[in-house]
Amino acid sequence: MIDKIKYPLKFEPILKEKIWGGTKLKQLLAKNSTKNNIGESWEISDVDSNISVVSNGLWKGKTLKQLIQTFKGNLVGEKIYKQFGENFPLLIKFIDAKEALSIQLHPNDALAKKRHNSFGKTEMWYVMQADKNANLIVGFKTEINKKQYLNHLNTQTLTDILNIDLVKEGDVYFIPTGRVHAIGAGVLLAEIQQTSDVTYRIYDWNRQDDAGNYRDLHTEEALDALDLTAQKEYKTNYHQNARGSNKMVTCKYFTSNILFLDKEIKIDHTLKSSFVIYMCVSGEGVQFVSNDFEERLLYGETILLPASINKYSIIPIKDSKLLEIYIE
Repeated sequence: MIDKIKYPLKFEPILKEKIWGGTKLKQLLAKNSTKNNIGESWEISDVDSNISVVSNGLWKGKTLKQLIQTFKGNLVGEKIYKQFGENFPLLIKFIDAKEALSIQLHPNDALAKKRHNSFGKTEMWYVMQADKNANLIVGFKTEINKKQYLNHLNTQTLTDILNIDLVKEGDVYFIPTGRVHAIGAGVLLAEIQQTSDVTYRIYDWNRQDDAGNYRDLHTEEALDALDLTAQKEYKTNYHQNARGSNKMVTCKYFTSNILFLDKEIKIDHTLKSSFVIYMCVSGEGVQFVSNDFEERLLYGETILLPASINKYSIIPIKDSKLLEIYIE
C-alpha cells in the first residue's frame, strides 16, 4: 500500500470567465483558453464543484479531495488534517483585471459559518504586473461610522472615502475579513486566501452585463461584516532585494514568503507539519529536485509539495521569484 505521495503535485487550472476579465492569463501566464474575458485561474481549489484535478505523475486525474481522503496528514500535515479533516484550507488563484472588480468585502469565520456554512475569507495579493496608473482599493482613508458609509454608498460617492493606491510589480497587500477592497483595471496578481467563495459586493460601478443586467449587491449583508476602521498604510512592507527566502505575511490562516532565486537553494521543512505551495510570479521558472523526483515550475504555474516531502533543492532556470505558502 502506498502511504505517501513522493513528488510535487501540479493541477489543471480552473479558468473563470468574468465580466471584468481580460487576456493576460492566456498571453502572459500561458493559460489555455479560447475566451477573451478570463478573470481568474483557480490553481488549487477545494471549493464545492471546483475541486482541482492533478495534471502530472502517478496521481494524474485524481482530485485534491481524493488525495486528502487517501493520504490525510501525509499530504496536508497532521495538525492541519486534525483541524480541517478532508477540506483543503486554502484557495490559490491568479487574477487578471482588465476592468475594475466590484468594491467588496468578506465575512469572518463566525459570520460565514452562520450564514453560508463556509469559512470566512482572509486573503493577500501579490502584484505580478500592473499597467501605467493601475491601482488597488484597500480600506478607508479615515475611520467612519455606518451612517457616513451608507450616505456615501447611497449618493454614489463611496470612492471619495476609500484608500486608493497606485501599484507596481512586487506590491503586497494583506486583506483581513471585513476590509473593503477592489482590484483596479490593469492589474495582474496572485491571490492566496482561505477556502471560501463568499463575497459581499457593495458597489459595481453601475456596470451591466451583455444582457443589460446589473449584478447583485449585498448592502445589508455587508453592514454586519464591514470594518469601518482605517490604517495609516495598507501595503505590506518586506525585503524586496535580499536573496533567498523573505517573509511577507503571517497570520493564523497562512504564511507567505517570497524566494528570490539566482542560484540553487536547499529546502528543509522537516520541522513544519504542513504542505507547501509554490507559485512562480517572476522569471523563467525553476526545477524542484530530490532523490525521488525532478519537476519543473514555469512562470505563472503553481505546485504543491506534500507534507511528507520535506527536503529538496530548488534550481532556477534563470533568476526567478517564487511565492512560498504554508500554514504555521
